[in-house]
Amino acid sequence: MRILQILPELNVGGVETGTVDFAKYLKKHGYESVVVSNGGPMVAELDKEGIRHYALPVHRKNPWVAFRCVMALRKIIRQEKIDIVHARSRVPAWVSYFACRSTTAQFITTCHGYYSNKFPSRVMGWGKLVIVPSEVIGRHMIEDFRVSMDSIRCIPRSVDLSRFTVRKPDTSDRPYSVISIVGRITPLKGHIYFLKAMARVVRQRPYVKIWIIGDAPEGKENYRQDLETLVQRLGLQEYVEFLGNRRDVPELLANTDVLVMASIEPESFGRVIVEAQAVGVPVVATEVGGVMEIIEHEKTGLLVMPQDPDAMAQAVLRVLSDRKLASHLVAAARKKLEQKYTLDHMAGQTLKVYHELLEMTHILVIKLSSIGDVILVTASLKALRDRFPLAKIYCLVGEDARQVLRRCPYLEGVIPWDTKGRDGGFWGIVRLAQKLRDYKFDKVVDFQNNARSHFLGYLLFARDTYGYNNGFKKLGFFLNRPVKDPNPRLPPVEHQFQVLRMLDIPYRKDVNLNLWPSSRDHAHAQVLLDSEWMGSTAQIVGINIAASGKWETKNWPVEHIAALCDMLGRENVRVLVTGIEKDREAANRLLKLAKSKPAVFIGKTDLMELASLIKRCNVYISPDSAPMHIAAAMRVPFIALFGPTDSARHVPPAKDYVVMEKSMACKPCYSPACKILTHACMKEITPEEVFKQVKRFVTVSV
Repeated sequence: MRILQILPELNVGGVETGTVDFAKYLKKHGYESVVVSNGGPMVAELDKEGIRHYALPVHRKNPWVAFRCVMALRKIIRQEKIDIVHARSRVPAWVSYFACRSTTAQFITTCHGYYSNKFPSRVMGWGKLVIVPSEVIGRHMIEDFRVSMDSIRCIPRSVDLSRFTVRKPDTSDRPYSVISIVGRITPLKGHIYFLKAMARVVRQRPYVKIWIIGDAPEGKENYRQDLETLVQRLGLQEYVEFLGNRRDVPELLANTDVLVMASIEPESFGRVIVEAQAVGVPVVATEVGGVMEIIEHEKTGLLVMPQDPDAMAQAVLRVLSDRKLASHLVAAARKKLEQKYTLDHMAGQTLKVYHELLEMTHILVIKLSSIGDVILVTASLKALRDRFPLAKIYCLVGEDARQVLRRCPYLEGVIPWDTKGRDGGFWGIVRLAQKLRDYKFDKVVDFQNNARSHFLGYLLFARDTYGYNNGFKKLGFFLNRPVKDPNPRLPPVEHQFQVLRMLDIPYRKDVNLNLWPSSRDHAHAQVLLDSEWMGSTAQIVGINIAASGKWETKNWPVEHIAALCDMLGRENVRVLVTGIEKDREAANRLLKLAKSKPAVFIGKTDLMELASLIKRCNVYISPDSAPMHIAAAMRVPFIALFGPTDSARHVPPAKDYVVMEKSMACKPCYSPACKILTHACMKEITPEEVFKQVKRFVTVSV
């Protein structure tokens, strides 16, 4: 595994130290490690260990600079054959996210701060997995950044005990005590309240030294000057030393009697706390953010409310005057540190997350309509599951077709696309894309292949989008893994597999459609059959009375259906007729024409109940429509009646079926209305011809 860590700079700081420590750990344990930053004094440590560092201005917020960094980082990823890109700050995360898109590298973030809920920070939640150093930051990312709880991995930051296990010198005879605060000099770190607390401490314990370790960031030096002015105003000049950024922090902490962390806003973790505990220094800290997960009040340290100098001063005085308490805090903190906050623990947990990430694949299949077409996708869903057994696979379907995939075992979930309502139009697609991006899909398999679906797939920022490049009007150029020169006259499922072949999924002739009715659906079908005295009938022929309302040309004439029902009735074969509410008029005509009075179940079933009903048939007769696909999915022999459409393109895969169609000059016309007004393609399929084929599946007298 080859890992690239990226952060703004390698100056002195907790994030920087953790990055370098982890890079050394990776190198030591046989992993290829690369670091990208704008540089800094800690680069020398990487060079010493033979760890490659690439200098890029990834600390700059200028969009043009960021774009150039994306191009440069993409080149580094490919050159170094990187598997994981681990971003540890916001601007580097933006650069990394877009650099990874056209490579095979996986993108992951660690949220080292309590980020404001603004758009530039959102990228920190865009990794498939998001590492947080504390539960506080985890809740923040879930509640404010809409990161899924399943994507959060909590790994506390660590301390390298080989550096921080420093023998604490004997200070029992020292005439003064040392109180230290470590961190960047910024308002968030609470230096003002720390100095006010120290003014109270020196009034009761004048023999102290106060070390301020760290410095103001570049461009914010005025704040340090404000603190120096405050030191003079409080009369602390002879006590306070500004030590600046130091590389000997372990040694400075070893000579400290109490460490104070005075932050006034939530800290993601508080690395300096565990560093102090590693060298045996008791800690007084404000009760903010992840600090509360490190320190148990009165057990592993003392907690005070932020911006409370009096409480802070009293806690410091208590530690300095009560050696027994100080020893107890140090011992308990060290025990907890060795259990939870060592470099080995952090690195091991992080590597575990890396391996998990490399095994994760999130796939979205798009197939909106119609019901029959969604049924046809079930064979492809099974093939995807077989190819990617550990993947999280979701299917985006239209509201009307949602029930097709109910209880589908190949999917993590079904996502409805309300194209006629909230998700319709340009802005509806944009809003839906925003919602779907939370799933962090790696691959989009577009079986709908229209302009809307291609545009939506593009907006998901998936690494790979598969489908047919079917021209400019359908926005096929939005696909980055298009099928070129597809064969349009393939059967429907084999046609889908032209797309799946690009995912190394070959077409197999034994593929099957599937549906998953429940026991309740089967029970409903039984009730319907019993109501017509068909519950124990051995031979049942099912007939679908009509196709969809938009395709009157697909329908077999009702007169032909009536004649077939009577032929079967004379042979003591029971007939059941299915349809939806819009077929009520045709069903009434059928009952008037047919002498045998077939059982008519119009509008009495939903999709899965219809599947259960069809399952009881010996053979099912249908024009080109969804019930034909249902019969195929339920492994029921069917007779398919084709007129205006091409059977070669639309017959579903099945073991036992018969296609009946007439060869005509105008066929296939794919027209909802007959252009020559004869409807001859369906009328010329006679009841006698169909009856002859039915006899292949039921027993009749000769």
